[in-house]
Amino acid sequence: MFPVWHNCCVIYQDLKSGIMLRLNFKLIVSSAFLVCLSCISGCDKLNIQEAGYLEGKISIGPLCPVETVPPEPGCLPTAETYKAYPVSIWTSNGRRKIEQIYPALDGTYRIELIPGNYLIILERVQNAIGSSNLPKEVSIIPQKETILDIDIDTGIR
Repeated sequence: MFPVWHNCCVIYQDLKSGIMLRLNFKLIVSSAFLVCLSCISGCDKLNIQEAGYLEGKISIGPLCPVETVPPEPGCLPTAETYKAYPVSIWTSNGRRKIEQIYPALDGTYRIELIPGNYLIILERVQNAIGSSNLPKEVSIIPQKETILDIDIDTGIR
């Protein structure tokens, strides 16, 4: 009976070692995963640090046939005015839209972009009379601001 008991103890020890090996393997794999995850999340922070900015002010007007100083409240741009004259950022070859510009009510905007060349366009004009200083090509430089003030003439006179 001693050999059977001894064999059972050896099997138990082998099983225990196998479990420990599996637990150690899981610990190693989990640790490697966490190291890789922290490296990847560090890359996101690197991209944010290397990004540049496109900023400026969008001016739309005139919005009334007669302009006064100071402007009448009904003659100031609203969120709907900016939506009616959408300005967007495209790849430099104009094939892919990158982002839409949504300015604040005072017309200012600031957008974070990866460095490179972009094409800024007015997507549609409400009537054939108006004009703008778009399309315009801009270059974004890492950790720098590129200023582009956009003037949209509505053609209202």
